[in-house]
Order: sequence, then C-alpha cells, then structure tokens
Amino acid sequence: MAIPIAVVLVVVFAVVGVLLRDSPTGAIFSVSDQISMGVLGLLLAAGVMLLARPRLRADAEGLEIRNIIGTHRYSWPVVQAVTFPDGSSWARLELPEDEYVPIMAIQASDGEQAIKAMRDLRELRRQAQDA
Repeated sequence: MAIPIAVVLVVVFAVVGVLLRDSPTGAIFSVSDQISMGVLGLLLAAGVMLLARPRLRADAEGLEIRNIIGTHRYSWPVVQAVTFPDGSSWARLELPEDEYVPIMAIQASDGEQAIKAMRDLRELRRQAQDA
C-alpha cells in the first residue's frame, strides 16, 4: 500500500504545483512556490515509504529487527520472550530488565500471516535454546 500512496502524493502535489498560479483573491504564487509544492509531495511520499521499511530476519544465532528508524541485532541468549500483547498493533521482543523492542514487521493487521510468523519465530527461538 505504501508505494501507490507515495506515487499518488507525488502526482497530486506536482499537479497542484503546476496549477498554482495567481488567484483572483490577490494571492501571488511564484515559481519557488510551485517548486516547493513538488518538494513537499516528495517529502510526504518519503515519509510514507518509511512505513514499508520494517523487516525481521531470524536465524540460529539471533534476530535482526529493522523498524522505521534503525536496525538492531539481538542474540537468542538475550531474548527472554517473543510476545504479541493483547490490543497491541505489532509483536515485541522481551529483553532483560523489563525492556522490549517492537517488531513492526509482524503486525496484527496481517492476521493469519502474523500468527504463522509468531509460531515460526517461537519455534526458532526454542530450537536455538535447545542447541
């Protein structure tokens, strides 16, 4: 969904920028205002594309979690649990001292895919602990 929304934002702001002219109300728009509209569309599109960034990679050594901003790697011995609290929008990684890290790549809105991802992740964690 992020890509089509970003494209629509760029197109809409580009069209508004092109159509932005002097108005009968007395407002005066210059070329810099038109360019600014296009740049604003690009910035908003870039913000929307950040929502497509979350990713989770898990292997026998641990997890790599990439959320909207930042990527972190956690080894399995540090992980206390992988949970999906009731009412939460996404899963989370429970760490020592009551800390946690959101796993935005597994979202409640994904339904059955989220359930399968959580089962697979918990199974991988169990295998890592048994090894």
